[in-house]
Amino acid sequence: MAKFTDIIGQEQLKEHLQNAIAMNKVSHAYIINGERSSGKEFAAKVFATALQCEKGETEPCGECHSCIQAKSGNQPDIIFVSHDKPNTIGVEDIRTQINNDIGIKPYSSPRKIYIMNEGEKMTVQAQNALLKTLEEPPEYAVILILTTNVEALLPTILSRCVVLNMKPVPDHKVKKFLMEELKIPDYKANICVAFARGNIGKAKMLASSEEFEKVKEEAVTLVKYINDMDISEVVKAIKKISEYQFDVTDYLDILSVWYRDALLFKATKDANSLIFKNEIQYIRKVADRSTYEGIETIVKALQQAKRRLEANVNFDLTMELLLLTIQEN
Repeated sequence: MAKFTDIIGQEQLKEHLQNAIAMNKVSHAYIINGERSSGKEFAAKVFATALQCEKGETEPCGECHSCIQAKSGNQPDIIFVSHDKPNTIGVEDIRTQINNDIGIKPYSSPRKIYIMNEGEKMTVQAQNALLKTLEEPPEYAVILILTTNVEALLPTILSRCVVLNMKPVPDHKVKKFLMEELKIPDYKANICVAFARGNIGKAKMLASSEEFEKVKEEAVTLVKYINDMDISEVVKAIKKISEYQFDVTDYLDILSVWYRDALLFKATKDANSLIFKNEIQYIRKVADRSTYEGIETIVKALQQAKRRLEANVNFDLTMELLLLTIQEN
């Protein structure tokens, strides 16, 4: 049974929610804001389960009828709001699943809890429909809106909700989790931690992803030999990444970490703190061949390429500009 103690990091969020339960000061509406895979839904489910637990403690007991139902996803008074359209939560979704349902008293629990994932996908009409419910919710109702972008919500919605932010989990905690819970070896854990940037869900995904391993190997091979390849060969190598179910911006992050390692080694001559310490002979080559400014220019160019791709600038053109910068420096 998942408990608050299973949430890694997020001390402020846990403290806030557990205090609300202990003092019986639970708000009618919460927004949990954080990047994808940061554990928003996990936290929301633990909170909902604790609120409905028959023991009435600040942790779910895991043994009562309500906790057993919640664990199997069948607690009738914990309702998950769904939507048919992949990129939109429409006004009908809100009306049918929340507004027309919230007036019906809880089936078997003290509260009726609604969990809406991807709240940033609500249309303005959907948000206005929800606003009517948030203005006068029944005593027993709790609405949990999970979002990756709190700015997509109307100020009137924000003003009626308690906003809680997921914080990046410290690297040492992510590494400890990967090594102890998932039995990931030290070197691999370091690489996953570097890319996860405090996002525990992403760290788990990377640790268990064979695709990530393959893409990492291809990226490392590319940077090892990039100075001996012509542009068309390099663009072809990067295009190959689209064969995997892998985001090209994550691929660029792998290259960024490589060049940051080179910068760090150039400055300290210490291989122990490097992410790619297994590749030290190649990292040393980059550090020896390039100036500090040159490596910094490459790292900046990688960030710029990510921004261009997010803005839908032509892929080939973006990559050619990036690779010219890498080869020149």
